[in-house]
Amino acid sequence: MKLRILKSAVTNPWFNLATEDWIFNTLNPDSHTLFLWRNSETVVIGRSQNPWVECKIDKMEADDVFLARRQSGGGAVFHDLGNTNFTFLSPKDDYDQDANFTIIINALKKLGIEADLSGRNDMQVGDKKISGSAFKHAADRSFHHGTLLVNANMQKLGDYLNPHPLKLKAKGIKSVRSRVANLVEFNEDINHETLSDAIIEAFCEYYGDTAPVEELDEASLAKQPSLNEYYQQMADWGWRFGKTPEFTHHIETRFDWGIIDLHLDVKHAVITEVVIFSDALNVELIDLLKDILTGVKYDKHDITVKFDEFGKEHPDLAAQIDDVSEWLTSEMEG
Repeated sequence: MKLRILKSAVTNPWFNLATEDWIFNTLNPDSHTLFLWRNSETVVIGRSQNPWVECKIDKMEADDVFLARRQSGGGAVFHDLGNTNFTFLSPKDDYDQDANFTIIINALKKLGIEADLSGRNDMQVGDKKISGSAFKHAADRSFHHGTLLVNANMQKLGDYLNPHPLKLKAKGIKSVRSRVANLVEFNEDINHETLSDAIIEAFCEYYGDTAPVEELDEASLAKQPSLNEYYQQMADWGWRFGKTPEFTHHIETRFDWGIIDLHLDVKHAVITEVVIFSDALNVELIDLLKDILTGVKYDKHDITVKFDEFGKEHPDLAAQIDDVSEWLTSEMEG
């Protein structure tokens, strides 16, 4: 069984997640493949999650933090350059999950760190979690990916994520943070490059073979049409936001010109139906607000632009339109 080693020179999460999908769905699974990568500051959400609920979208945009949606399920996680991510792909009939963990543990041992497997998904040093994993299987191939905390900024987890109150109640953020650790706490000289080199060395030693390291970069998109296709999907607004399951948003307030009780139905991140209850005297304004919002992306920028356009077209109602625009965008999640 031959080996294949891929390493990303890119820290764009859309590229790296697209590469994972390309590896899983397109590569011929006739070899044991190792892919090493890391992302710039990114919130990665699960396939079925609502980004406006899970993430602080405004803060992410202000701080140039990526939003990525993966193909698989699960919850929201924060990645930065302090995370080293690994992906193993093997033919299904030659897949050995324990082998993958052994390779990572052997790599850490080369760097003077004694790690152990904890349960089915995690690795730890002592009682501190330093790695989590997930798995995926198809008819002819199996896939194992995970992350290693090298020097991740634990604080930023809370800066960009809105933890669900039920999760907080069940786990507690403080208790979760106390159970995780960065690898630099056990070896201050470790970094992404030294760790990647150790994993590659341990991978080759385990299988008793060698393979050249294939560096992937943006030029790879041009060489691999299917990889470019996956990348375009990952980067697309429609995938990251539009794939959000259907939800409703209900808010109400009182302006000096009347009460607005607003109900929005949102499907695929587009406002599909608008219901407004109001005691405002101007019925034309209420009908106009429905026209403004129906069919618009559930996106603060798009909504603001649409309100501005209608305000210019209807100067006599511009003040009320501005009131509703500022109120609605301030109430939107994120």
